[in-house]
Amino acid sequence: MEQAGGTSLTAFIDRALARGPAVRAIIAHPLSAPVLAGIVETQRAGLITATLVGPLERLRALADAEGVDLSPFELVEAEHSHASAEKAVALVREGRGQILIKGSLHTEELLRAVVNRDTGLRTERRISHAYVIAAAFYHKPYILTDAAINIAPDLSAKADICRNAIELAHTLGVALPKLAILSAEERVTPRIPSTIEAAALCKMAERGQISGALLDGPLAFDNAFDRAAALTKGIHSEVAGDADIVLVPDLEAGNMLAKQMTYMRQAQVAGIVLGARVPIVLTSRSADTAQRLLSTALAALLHHRRFETVPA
Repeated sequence: MEQAGGTSLTAFIDRALARGPAVRAIIAHPLSAPVLAGIVETQRAGLITATLVGPLERLRALADAEGVDLSPFELVEAEHSHASAEKAVALVREGRGQILIKGSLHTEELLRAVVNRDTGLRTERRISHAYVIAAAFYHKPYILTDAAINIAPDLSAKADICRNAIELAHTLGVALPKLAILSAEERVTPRIPSTIEAAALCKMAERGQISGALLDGPLAFDNAFDRAAALTKGIHSEVAGDADIVLVPDLEAGNMLAKQMTYMRQAQVAGIVLGARVPIVLTSRSADTAQRLLSTALAALLHHRRFETVPA
């Protein structure tokens, strides 16, 4: 994914600005100082024009306390966080928003509204989350999925998670991404079900059921990120040591790995929800402004790619 800017994600912002005009963003419940600061900075950067959805009396009190001018934003009343999520999703369905951004509410509150079969933003594809990570130990940014939504995905779910991540990699300029399927063991063994699912995913790719990428797995973490480690174990793979996408076996493994990258490796991280009608920015409530800015740039790139604002 070197096209995305070597080992930095900051190029996403310039690329999003170059691809098309500011996207219309619906922000669900922006009722914390970090969220509000991130929205202000993201709109100031020219990435979005924002509609803020939430209890307006509380929002105005927060803005006054933080010295934030709300006049550049459209404001929409919603009584509480559940109502904010439902109203934000409804505004997107009405065509008033091109991306959806999580504010200071629980992830499950927003996703409950997103996946509602009658009023949500579902498609035929399973929804999944992806982090794009730039860490100093690795020679290029890579996609880590799924560390936020699918707790214990089965084979069918993992296939959709792969497809979502492959489309994201294409959006970031990688024509044939290399997808490493992680497990604790590089050999296929019935003692570790994720190794069997990894082998099945590779066979699905061979048969064209998953397309647009080169898959290999099961691979242990060292095999995926270090070609020498793979060769030492007798693994000859185009993916090993050069992965663009890393599929984790379950949410627990992915969440721990993503947070290790963020807090121990000081990696740059952008997060996005894929597979819905629109891109969804789903950062932690504790995320800093830089992560919110990068994640929104990623959402904007996905929107522009989907509607082909300019040729890819």
